[in-house]
Amino acid sequence: MTGGLAPVLPSCLLEPLWDQFAALLPEHVDTHPLGCHNPRIPDRIVFERVIAALMHGSGYERIADRQCSDRTIRRRVKYWSQLGMAEQVHGLAVQAYDRMIGLQLHELSVDGCITKAPCGGERAGRSPVDRGKQGLKRSVATKARGVPIGLVSAGANRHDSPLLVPTLEAAKKQIGVFPEQVNVNLDRGYDSDKTRAALEELGFTGEIARKGVPAPIQAGKRWVVERSHAWMNGFGKLRRCTEKRQCAVDFYLYLSAAIVTLRMLIRRATPLCRWDGRPTTKRRK
Repeated sequence: MTGGLAPVLPSCLLEPLWDQFAALLPEHVDTHPLGCHNPRIPDRIVFERVIAALMHGSGYERIADRQCSDRTIRRRVKYWSQLGMAEQVHGLAVQAYDRMIGLQLHELSVDGCITKAPCGGERAGRSPVDRGKQGLKRSVATKARGVPIGLVSAGANRHDSPLLVPTLEAAKKQIGVFPEQVNVNLDRGYDSDKTRAALEELGFTGEIARKGVPAPIQAGKRWVVERSHAWMNGFGKLRRCTEKRQCAVDFYLYLSAAIVTLRMLIRRATPLCRWDGRPTTKRRK
């Protein structure tokens, strides 16, 4: 990494992520009337600090230095989030996974996860599992092997079931058209006639855990979304979200989902495919 920062992602993840991100960035046009302001910080330098903030969850003041101030990071995150950059990069990662491995969209799993949001904001709400403190809920839809394909953010006080349809619609936006037969695996929090009617309206079938039955008996195929939530909780910015704007929250959600998708793609493609610069699995002496 440039700029003197310790690497927070291996190059096999960072470089393809940056290549796709940079390809989507619009060309910057300097509109200053006098042209005498400070030179613009390169996007690569700011991007590396955004990745560091995502991984560590630290404030921008802690990762800023002489090359890039915290105000620059905030302005660039706001600009990139308004452009939907992270959502587009995640969509490209999902498409690459589909081309090389194949998306198994006949089985989907959806579930929500509550994390902390100590600064409040547009997507924060009173957490029922944290003594009423401000929290954030993310609803994630994954395909059969756990690749996150649809994400929705909401306040921690929101129930999972009303977020089901928006999450499936977000997944459809990322992947395009669903196959004719799709089964959605849900936990007992979705066990209601309203959920079944919503799935029927979408043309999906549902395998919903029943209330009053021990969870291990009816775990079924839903464990993959729990694993994806665990992977996403490995990002400090998601465990303790300090962003207040909705667009910034969604930016980090989709950026983390893109990293998870790329990591799964590399792991599954390594024994199947060969390409220039493929990461080695041999131990270095």
